[in-house]
Amino acid sequence: MTCFLVFLALPLLAQTTPDVPQGRFRRPSTRVGEPLDYELRFEHAPELEVIFPDSTAAFGPFEYVSKTFYPTRTRRGRSLDRAVYHLRTFQLDSVQTLALPVLLLRGADTLLLPTAPARVRLRRVAPARPFGGGELPALRQNLTLRTVEPVFNYPYWLAGTALLAALLGLGAALFHQRLRRRYRAYRLRKNHGYFLAQFARHAERFELSRSTANVERAVALWKNYLASIEDSALNSFTTREIVSYFDNDNDVRRALGTTDKVIYGNLLSEEATEVDKAFQRLRNFAERRYERMMEGGE
Repeated sequence: MTCFLVFLALPLLAQTTPDVPQGRFRRPSTRVGEPLDYELRFEHAPELEVIFPDSTAAFGPFEYVSKTFYPTRTRRGRSLDRAVYHLRTFQLDSVQTLALPVLLLRGADTLLLPTAPARVRLRRVAPARPFGGGELPALRQNLTLRTVEPVFNYPYWLAGTALLAALLGLGAALFHQRLRRRYRAYRLRKNHGYFLAQFARHAERFELSRSTANVERAVALWKNYLASIEDSALNSFTTREIVSYFDNDNDVRRALGTTDKVIYGNLLSEEATEVDKAFQRLRNFAERRYERMMEGGE
C-alpha cells in the first residue's frame, strides 16, 4: 500500500516543478562605465505569482542604473514575464558574471528560483603593460590655461530672490498702514500742487479776458479737486447740494453764489472784483480741506 502511494506522488511532484528563469547579457562584451543591459525572462504557468528583483537586489560586481519592465504576455496556456536591467561596471575583471533569482509565491510560502550565471567580457581600452614590468610611457605635460565660461548660479540667485521676497512681504505686513498713509499723503500733496497751479492760471486768464468760460473752468476744477480728496461725487452736485454738503460754509456759499451769477447770467463790470473774491474764497476753502485731510492721514 505504501509503494502505491509513493508511485502516485511522483507524477504529482513532476507536474508542480516550476520552470527555470533565464538571464543573459544583451552584449557579449562591455567597457568600464559603459551602459549594459541584462535581460531576465521567465516562462511559467499563468496561475503562478512571480516577483522579479527590484533596485535593492544584489547586482555586484555591477552597478544598478534603472530597469524596464514589460507586461505579462500569455499565449497558449503559457505566460512570459520579462524585464531588462540597465547596469554598468567599474570593476577590472576580464570576465564578470551575474545571476538574478526570481521569487515564486505559493500561498504563505515563497520559492527562490535561481538562474544560470550570465557572463560578459570586459574590453580594455588602454594597452596592457608588458609582462614583467618595464618602463611606463612618458607623460606629456601641458600647463596652458584654458578659458572656462562663467556659469550662472541659479540656486544662489533663486535663494536670494526668495529671501528678498520674504523680507519685502514681512516689511509690507509690518508697515502696510504706515506706507499706505505716506503714499496717500504724497498723492494729496501732488494733486494739491497741481490744483493750485491750474486754479491760479484760470484766475489770471479771467483777469485778462473777463470771460465767463474761465470762471466755469475754475469752478469745475475746484469741484473735481474736492471730489477727489473727499472721495465723493461732489463734481455732480448742484450748488445748493454742495453748500449743504459742507454744512453751509460761508466761503462756499458766497463764492458759488457769485460764480453762478457770472456763469448763468451776464457778467457786469462792477462784479469783476466780486469774482476775484470768489476765487480767493474757493482757494482758501480748498486749502482748509487739504490741511484737514493731511492731518487725518498722518
